[in-house]
Amino acid sequence: MANAGLQMFMDNLKKLIHGSHDPLINNNPMISSKRQRFKRLYKELSIIQTLLGIHHLQSNLEKVKNLMRRFKDAAEEAEDIIDLFVSAAHFINSGVSHKIDVVKTSMDLKKVLKSIKSIKVELQTIDHVKTQSVAAVAAAGTSYTINPLRIKKPSEESVPGLDHDAEIIRDKLTEDTKQLSSVSIVGMGGLGKTTLANKVFNDSFVVYHFHIRAWVTVSQSYKRRDLLIQILTSIDSQQDLEKDDDSKLREKLHKKLMGRRFLIVIDDIWSTEAWDELKLFFPHENTASRILLTTRLNEVALHVKPHGFLHSLPCLTEEESWELLKLKVFHGDECPKSLIEPGRKIARKCHGLPLSVVVMAGVLAKEPMSKDLWEEIARSVDSYHKGNLETLALSYHHLPDHLRECLLYLGGFTEDYKFNVERLIWLWVAEGFIEEAENQSLEDTAKAYLTDLINKNLVIVAKRNVIGEVKACKLHDLVRELCLQKAKEERFYLKIDSPPLSSQLCEVIVGKPRHVFTNEDISIVNFTLFPARTIRSFLCFHTDIHSIKVILHSFVLLKVLDLQKCQLDDFPQGLALLIHLRYLAIRYSSEFPKSICKLWSLQTLILLTNRDHPMHIPRNIPELINLRHLWSNNRIYLPYIGKPINLQSISNAVVDCGVDDLHKCFPIIKKLDICCFEDEGYHFELFPYLETLKILGPTSQHNHNWFPATLKKLTLEICCLPWSDMLTIQLLPNLEVLKLKSHAFVGAHWDACEQQFPKLKFLQLVNLDVKQWEASSTSFPCLKRLSLQLCIYLEEIPLEIGDIATLERIEIDDSNDSIVEYVKRIQQEQHDAGNDELKITVNEMELFRYLSKREARNRIKLMRPNYSDICLI
Repeated sequence: MANAGLQMFMDNLKKLIHGSHDPLINNNPMISSKRQRFKRLYKELSIIQTLLGIHHLQSNLEKVKNLMRRFKDAAEEAEDIIDLFVSAAHFINSGVSHKIDVVKTSMDLKKVLKSIKSIKVELQTIDHVKTQSVAAVAAAGTSYTINPLRIKKPSEESVPGLDHDAEIIRDKLTEDTKQLSSVSIVGMGGLGKTTLANKVFNDSFVVYHFHIRAWVTVSQSYKRRDLLIQILTSIDSQQDLEKDDDSKLREKLHKKLMGRRFLIVIDDIWSTEAWDELKLFFPHENTASRILLTTRLNEVALHVKPHGFLHSLPCLTEEESWELLKLKVFHGDECPKSLIEPGRKIARKCHGLPLSVVVMAGVLAKEPMSKDLWEEIARSVDSYHKGNLETLALSYHHLPDHLRECLLYLGGFTEDYKFNVERLIWLWVAEGFIEEAENQSLEDTAKAYLTDLINKNLVIVAKRNVIGEVKACKLHDLVRELCLQKAKEERFYLKIDSPPLSSQLCEVIVGKPRHVFTNEDISIVNFTLFPARTIRSFLCFHTDIHSIKVILHSFVLLKVLDLQKCQLDDFPQGLALLIHLRYLAIRYSSEFPKSICKLWSLQTLILLTNRDHPMHIPRNIPELINLRHLWSNNRIYLPYIGKPINLQSISNAVVDCGVDDLHKCFPIIKKLDICCFEDEGYHFELFPYLETLKILGPTSQHNHNWFPATLKKLTLEICCLPWSDMLTIQLLPNLEVLKLKSHAFVGAHWDACEQQFPKLKFLQLVNLDVKQWEASSTSFPCLKRLSLQLCIYLEEIPLEIGDIATLERIEIDDSNDSIVEYVKRIQQEQHDAGNDELKITVNEMELFRYLSKREARNRIKLMRPNYSDICLI
């Protein structure tokens, strides 16, 4: 249990002690009778939390490590016992039959309280001399250590695919800029950052260009003196430096570099503090000197030079991996044809990491050149990755505690899984991984966590949205393997990819994992053998599952239940008994049951269905007082509720009330996807936190402030607004994305010359009737992307669009031929003006390629959504 999970447990304890509006707790005599015991538990946990904070610097001591492990186990056990007791109290109070032994639960709480007190006493009696000895380590932090001097000689490895990277970096290092500046090479462990730096370091032109070159390896542990000696020795290996103190060493280095054009390579730097130490060594003169850094952490590179050149090193392609493997095994000779197929398979299984390829080349070079042997090695490539995992483990151990759980969690999903960022964040929040931050929602904090993991090159961006925000992410195969290894060591979760063997069941019973991930048919797994009260998450990726009774009976304390891959016949009976559930993702075919509104702890509800008609949400949904996100792939029919719900996001909502009522129902909504019945003159300005809004259906505005100033993304479809209403939209100070789809606006002429969208980055026009569009270069001063789809009536686009300094891309899909000509003209004008950065993409659907213009227009009209069908109840 990390800090976030412990704090969430203690917050829940507070509610039990002081009372709460939570239906699980409010006016429950059984809970009231145990308040004194809850107070004692809270007090002991608070004391230990303080003591662990004091002794955190001693966490490298085995005794403290052991106590921290014991406290984690005891706190998790206490949480399980409390939640089990709350379940029993609720069931008894509600007259629901159950099998929870209340007396045993009470005795278990007494035992765990005694265990926690014992840990407190041991922490209090830790020798204070040890605390003082740690003060020296604390003063050093990431900047000093007692590790011996370690000078790492640059590798002479050659890696195909790095020539282009080396050329880019060499040009940056030798460009005609007099000030001292830096270039950073960033990437995950094993990608060849050091190899690339060495390639540039030894480049003949670089050797000629710089008077002095030096190499220093920093790593996670370093001492200032060692760094000075490394640099000086790299410049002149004959120096006797052992008798010099730090001041003398700095003076010597300064004299050697003064007035000279130097290149210093700072390899494997892990912290901003390390750079703050190192930069003091180098004279800041106008000699065109350069610093070249390699790091796994984007934050370090950005700290060195916030707007400097950062070169992100990608993984090798399969072809580059194969070329490197051949080079290392055959040294330029031809590869025998019989070995090509197994050789390519081996290269592919190295997952684009040069380090892995070099390791496998070393294995192959020692063996006979036999096809059978190579095929055997290809089947067991993973067994040779131990060294690579140790390299990646450095990044893992460098993570703060709050990021470790988040990273490990990703490893439980299937290989090559692409995480939808929004849902991943909802999962992390529900699991209790996210610490509360002042003036920031849990979701925003979770986004910051993900950004950290991306910047540390442990998570890969798989997809970005139209304004560059991360929409999907994934794990490199070796990072996932590391997560699985660490999760097993730390008993973090159990992964079931086949029916569990008896050894696995023993592992479950002894290890007491908190989370279960499975690709197996759950009907053939005997979950009754699992320790029911320790399992808090169950995520199933098996598709052919129609019932989950075994889950409901086995895991009564679940917080997360993800069954979106399973096709259930009906909504599961008994699901409402999982009263601690915070996240539910489920696919089913029946009606939405009222009983689900008894899941009072629920934060996220994801409903997937194959039904053609909207799902009717019951009127008692306000009972879900903790619900934050409601998402469905189908329309959700919302009746008049009349009570506020703390929803932050809702998708595909069909509303049966005016916007005034909506505001009362969703006072803190941030993301709203709504289907409007009638032209009611909605006033969305009543939503003070709204950032993303999608409107499908007729609406109109009767004042000049019908959208809130907080709005960042707006999508309109079948709204049938006059183009004059764009005057209101252009006033939105934070609008970054504007998508106008089928009949969003009606009218043949849009004059945007007098309009200005101050922050708009993405503009999309889809299937509109507009024929003439006028704009100036100042109408969209921040526009980066323009997308036109199925705009067959539009005759031209403003040539002034090309003069927008920020414009990066124009995309044309199945639009008028004259539009394509205008876009090409814009590109040519920009090219003539010296701007080759503007990218043009033109796509034509096969369906329309051989149709006449009239036939194409008729087809497009048929493609437009029918509003009455969409809103059919």
